Amino acid sequence: MSTLATGVLNAWEGLNARLRGAGEVLPRFVLRLVMGWEFWESGLEKLHGENWFADIQAKFPWPFNVIPADLSWSVATWFEIAGGLALWLGFGTRFFAFSLLFLTFVATAAVHWPDMWTMWSDLLKGYAITDAGHGNFKLPLLFVVMLLPLIFNGPGKLSVDYVIARLVGATTYPAATNDFYTWAIAAAVVGLPFLMLTPLSGAALLALAAVLALIGRYLRH
Repeated sequence: MSTLATGVLNAWEGLNARLRGAGEVLPRFVLRLVMGWEFWESGLEKLHGENWFADIQAKFPWPFNVIPADLSWSVATWFEIAGGLALWLGFGTRFFAFSLLFLTFVATAAVHWPDMWTMWSDLLKGYAITDAGHGNFKLPLLFVVMLLPLIFNGPGKLSVDYVIARLVGATTYPAATNDFYTWAIAAAVVGLPFLMLTPLSGAALLALAAVLALIGRYLRH
C-alpha cells in the first residue's frame, strides 16, 4: 500500500474513532434533552389542564379502559413529568425511556391510531401530524424512534447513570453480547408496548422472545 493510501486510511480511521468518542456523549444527550422536554411539557399541560381521558375511555387498550380515568390521568401526568426530568438527568434512563415508550403506545392506541384500516395504504394515511380522518401517529412514531436508542444503548457518558456506575465500580460499557438471549430481550422490549396497539403483533413478538430464550437456555447446557 502506498504512503498516500496509508495516510488516507489512518486519517479515516482516526476520524471514525473520534466521531465514535463524541458519539458516546453527544447524540444520546441531545435525544435526552429533546425527549425530556417533550414529556415534561406534556406532563405539565396535564397537571394544569382538564382531564379529558374520560371522553376517550373506551378507546384505551386493556387494562386502561377499565381503570378510572382520574387514576390514568394522574399516572400519565406524573410519569411524563418524572420521566422528562429523569431523561434530562440521565437517571434511571432505560427504565424511564421504556416506561415512556409504553405510555406512547397507549396514547397512540387511544388517540392517534386510525379507528379502522383494512390495507397498508389505509394505515399509511395516518402517518401525519394532523388527523384527516385516518389517524395521526407520525409524532408518536418519531418519539418511539428516539426512545429506542436510549433503551438499548443507555444515556451516554454525560449522565447520572454513568457517574453512579463509575462510583460503584460497575462496567460502564460492557462488551456487546449477540446471542439468542439478546434477541429475546429485544423482542420482549418491542413486544410489550405493541400489546397496547396491535395485540396480535405484541403477542407474536413475546412468543418469539420466549422461543429465543428457550433456545438460548438449551444451547447453554
